[in-house]
Amino acid sequence: PATPLGQVLAVADKLDTLAGVFSIGKKPSGKRDPFGLRRAALGVVRILIECGLDIDLKALLATSVEAQPESKSDNEALAAELYAFIGDRMRRYLLDRDAGLATETFDAIMAREPASLVDFDRRLAAVQTFLRLEQAESLAAANKRIANILRKAGDPADLEISQRLLAEDAEHALFNALLNAREKVAPLIRERGYARALNVLADLKDPVDRFFDEVLVMAEDERVKTNRLALLGEVRQLFLDIADISRLSVT
Repeated sequence: PATPLGQVLAVADKLDTLAGVFSIGKKPSGKRDPFGLRRAALGVVRILIECGLDIDLKALLATSVEAQPESKSDNEALAAELYAFIGDRMRRYLLDRDAGLATETFDAIMAREPASLVDFDRRLAAVQTFLRLEQAESLAAANKRIANILRKAGDPADLEISQRLLAEDAEHALFNALLNAREKVAPLIRERGYARALNVLADLKDPVDRFFDEVLVMAEDERVKTNRLALLGEVRQLFLDIADISRLSVT
């Protein structure tokens, strides 16, 4: 569609079709897609990205699902399923658009499920730029290590860092680097300056490497251990605000 109104109406029509057919259980299976839902989903992706429509796809999906006569109590799950279905079309679209795009890079963004596909594309470009930095390999590996440590610890949530419990020099160094990075990155993320934000976060490489070289995370003292997990959790969250770089394959 050539006009913004036409573009929005086309997206709304395709989402209504997708929600309607999904709500009656007629989803594509294998090569069978009698209602052309894959084509409709690809159309949504192309219009939103190519026309630069920076709108909340998740909100549109929720509205489309609720508007269906077959709407049920599991509308939230159905909207999430539709987002994943459109995401799969977007994966194919972006991989076709950029032969150099690795599936792991796409997955790093998809893990965060950005509501806007324009925002998704912006994050993707930022991560591709990040991958060219010399710090990328080490930080991707560190994020993977942190994710594993936190998972084995039961993915503790809402932990607060106590500066009083920081015992090692490497802990203090990482804590100070974290505070500095957080202050710089927060406004950049609000402005969607993801490439600049990742460039700032690249400076965490040395303090993170030093932390792992010099600090035993799973200390015998439960309070010290919890504090170290909180510190690592904060480091990971800074990256997760943009993408899950633990999923990246860096060589």
